[in-house]
Amino acid sequence: MPKKILVVDDEEKIVAIVKAYLEKDGYRVAVAHDGKQALALAKREKPDLVVLDLMLPEVSGWEVLRALRGEAKTPVIMLTARDDDADVIAGLEMGADDYVTKPFNPRELLARIRAVLRRGAGEEKETAPIEVGGLIVDPSRHEVFRDGMPIALTPTEFALLELLARHPGRVYTRLQLLDLTQGDAYEGFERVVDSHVKNLRQKIEPEPGRPRYVLTVFGVGYKMAERFDE
Repeated sequence: MPKKILVVDDEEKIVAIVKAYLEKDGYRVAVAHDGKQALALAKREKPDLVVLDLMLPEVSGWEVLRALRGEAKTPVIMLTARDDDADVIAGLEMGADDYVTKPFNPRELLARIRAVLRRGAGEEKETAPIEVGGLIVDPSRHEVFRDGMPIALTPTEFALLELLARHPGRVYTRLQLLDLTQGDAYEGFERVVDSHVKNLRQKIEPEPGRPRYVLTVFGVGYKMAERFDE
């Protein structure tokens, strides 16, 4: 069945263009022009991905993003009015999977959507569960457990954790993590990785301030711990 995308923007022209591109590519599309309508549609339609403008009437895009992250792990690509690092970092730390800066080429947005949905679906190969220090990552079911308790991750967080868990002890630079988890269509900046790692630690680490699993290699990047001494 075709994936369903919810497009949220108060500029009707942008919504119409994006909707036309997505439908031409085979997606089902729902649209909303304000935050209140977006929340109602997200609850009723249960989209596979949300394209979300941050500057919305009624309820802001920030509030919509916070609400979405509080209830589900639906992927979110945020639209920002300018290339503002502070806005981008804030959105990513709230749980957005990716961002596109206005004005944007609809083809770029389409490529980002495909990449995020591909991460959410996972790869067909190497689907056996991965276990590291009481943490279980199951690629086939797209599930994570710590000490038997389920942990809900966004597709980007899951892709990052799966990559690190497959290669404990291997150090990845931020640029490598961007390339390997975000794909060739992504042209972001390396600080994006820090935001996703921060979110990931908040969810999987017993003490996020003293990470046990995802370790920082200062001046280089990140790695999954190899030893888990009690």
